[in-house]
Amino acid sequence: MPATDSDSSSPAHHTSFGRSILSLRHRDQIHHGFPPTPDHSHSSSHASSSDDREIDAFQRHAADLLLDLLPSPDPSASPIAPEILSLDWTRHLLDSFLICLEEFRSVLFADAAALARAPLDRLLADFFDRAVKALDLCNALRDGIDLLRQWRKHLAIAAAALAPSRADPAAPLGEGQIRRARKALTDLTILMLDDKDAGGGGGQRNRSFGRGPAAPKDGQGRGHHRRSSSGSGSGSGSHFRSLSWSVSRSWSASRQLQAIGGNLPVPRPHDMASTGGLASAVYTMGAVLFVTAWALVAAIPCQDRGLQAHFTVPRSGGFPWAGPVTALYDRVLEESKKKERKHSCGLLKEIHQIERCSRQLMEVTDAAQFPLDDEKEAEVQEAAQELVQVCETLKDGLDPLERQVREMFHRIVRTRTEILDYLSRPNTTE
Repeated sequence: MPATDSDSSSPAHHTSFGRSILSLRHRDQIHHGFPPTPDHSHSSSHASSSDDREIDAFQRHAADLLLDLLPSPDPSASPIAPEILSLDWTRHLLDSFLICLEEFRSVLFADAAALARAPLDRLLADFFDRAVKALDLCNALRDGIDLLRQWRKHLAIAAAALAPSRADPAAPLGEGQIRRARKALTDLTILMLDDKDAGGGGGQRNRSFGRGPAAPKDGQGRGHHRRSSSGSGSGSGSHFRSLSWSVSRSWSASRQLQAIGGNLPVPRPHDMASTGGLASAVYTMGAVLFVTAWALVAAIPCQDRGLQAHFTVPRSGGFPWAGPVTALYDRVLEESKKKERKHSCGLLKEIHQIERCSRQLMEVTDAAQFPLDDEKEAEVQEAAQELVQVCETLKDGLDPLERQVREMFHRIVRTRTEILDYLSRPNTTE
């Protein structure tokens, strides 16, 4: 997959990269290409001390970013981050990952001569093998975002059917309005159930952030690259399922997560000493990559999105981010075990709202007598208003979320390409 320069897109929720913990000298090196040959006029001990400080600062900043994603332990305190597993929180998570990856890249190039030396070369190769596996996850996540867009269309139909009449806003809801809303919600429920069942089913590998879709021939086959929005009802579920996923039928998000986080190599004291601490930076970025990918798969509908991948950080490692990353992992796992979310297509807060509002409206309007009495009319209008709010949240949040997932894809590709390009240069180990 060819890398694409995506510097024009920047994280929306955090401070700019210009306020990074890293020095201006190193940021300038990143923006203007690869670092020059090290200046040997400086003492090696001074350079080592400076590198150690920056590696430590990188790890502490990663810890702070992860900590900001956790709910405040004080209920009376103003929340630092959006509600966990909401759309806003998911974007906040992606921002944190992008910042960590950029600073990781800068830390590596601050001592670029060490990249080709053992054991750092082995540790970097292992990290990028895991990072490449996250690229398929990015493609699968985009499919999940497309699913949410389809669900939103059905919600919008139901909300529009229940909207007050422009001619007479005070007029009670009629039987035709309720019937149209129930039809849209029934179609939505069938679609959500079908996509839930299709978690292990598939489609075809036909879309990627790394390349555009092939042009359809003679106007045919457009649906193979973008879901049709016209289908609805019980017959549409299998159609959506057959075109839903851009990864192969046997592909599994659960297995991909296990490959990203399983047996993540903890740096040994010898590795730490021989790499000047860079081994700990690689381990830090590997942990951030896993917990980010794992939380995204937990939140967004994905093919075979099981969360069985286990992840632990050794307590004796002295990593400042160990506590926040473990707490974040446990917090998301706790949400997945809640009764109302255990069998959901995804843990995203807005998905839970869709399921709850749809169920409430269907129950309230089941076998309703018309005209509705005042109490039932108020219940329907309250549920309809919540539907409108969810629709607006999805409308405003899905496009920025997809751009951030795309940015994650391209940043991983670009970082890997730059490292490999640098290592392919002659005399990089001198």
